[in-house]
Amino acid sequence: MNIRLFKPSVGEEELANIREVFERAWLGNGPTVVKFEEAWSRYIGCKISVGVNSATAALHLALTAFHFPEGKKVLVPAITFASTATAVLYNHLIPVFVDVDPNTVSMDLEDLQRKYDKDCVAVIPVHNGGYPVPMDRLMDIAEKLNLKVIEDCAHCAGGEYKGRKLGTWGHIGCFSFEEKKCMTTGDGGMICSDEIDLIEPLRAYRWVGIDKDTWRRAEKASGLTENEAMHWHYEISVLGYKYNMNDLAAAIGLAQLNKLDRMNERRAEIIAGYLNGIKSLNTIKPIFPYEPGNGAYWYFGIRSDRRDELIIYLKNKGIATGVHFYPLTLQPLFRQYTAGCETAERIWKEIITLPSHPDLTDEEIDYVLDSLKSFEEGFKI
Repeated sequence: MNIRLFKPSVGEEELANIREVFERAWLGNGPTVVKFEEAWSRYIGCKISVGVNSATAALHLALTAFHFPEGKKVLVPAITFASTATAVLYNHLIPVFVDVDPNTVSMDLEDLQRKYDKDCVAVIPVHNGGYPVPMDRLMDIAEKLNLKVIEDCAHCAGGEYKGRKLGTWGHIGCFSFEEKKCMTTGDGGMICSDEIDLIEPLRAYRWVGIDKDTWRRAEKASGLTENEAMHWHYEISVLGYKYNMNDLAAAIGLAQLNKLDRMNERRAEIIAGYLNGIKSLNTIKPIFPYEPGNGAYWYFGIRSDRRDELIIYLKNKGIATGVHFYPLTLQPLFRQYTAGCETAERIWKEIITLPSHPDLTDEEIDYVLDSLKSFEEGFKI
């Protein structure tokens, strides 16, 4: 077999939506982006959403929204994708790395409180792999410490914690629609919140600082009188970025959103199969305690003391694997900010990601499980 690690689940629904965009011949930031933003807000249950071209852009702009003074600090987990921390640097702020809980690989809330000082202004919890940070506890801590909370939901689109959608607990939620994630727009992201006055200005920041995008100017141009020839006029009052989503991406996103719950259900079935299949193994355990009803688990991960040997073994069996994620505290860019993340720097050496996309077949899951069992059998004395 040749089993992919990740694979977007796309088909005729996405092609039909793309065809509509082609027929309209408006491919950029247009009406389909607006439609997707509104659909996303309804799905999540928030008051405003702004589509962007990546979760990296979403995180950058989410911090920008607060206009924190340069040199202030933002608490981020040691194990996460680079964008969680680079968004801090983009805003001329200082990342403070928080160690992870050894069982959940999520931000250790006790260490967060130890790392906090008066210069900390925000925290970015990451629902790593879709495992939810205990947001009720975090929000209590954040309120006491006067911290703004930006949820990094790159791994958990559609997931819930205690019956409430992830991304709606914090002040701002940021999502990824990159091709491997729970749902995809090819590349893309979303910023969402209930604080309209906080988020609305980000529409200019995502469009090089221009106060109204091309589609809104075109709409305004319809049926003009001679005295309204200035419909094209716009102003640039802020330093913005080329972060907008386009209608092609939004068209894919609308189709994917209709399938999101179904795809997450399939992932849950796959994970249940993996968990049942490895429970008899002694040297291979789940990366964290997958909990039905909480989260939307983007990937299935395991821990093994023989990680590198197992990676090579599975590769030779035609099974793709990965390591998500290398602790940022070990990366050259962030070493100057490193302080006491021993757990993250220890447990990452055991972690492997297994194939876990919604198009994975039961036959492929059985093949992966048989390979894990044969690997462990090979080391029995």
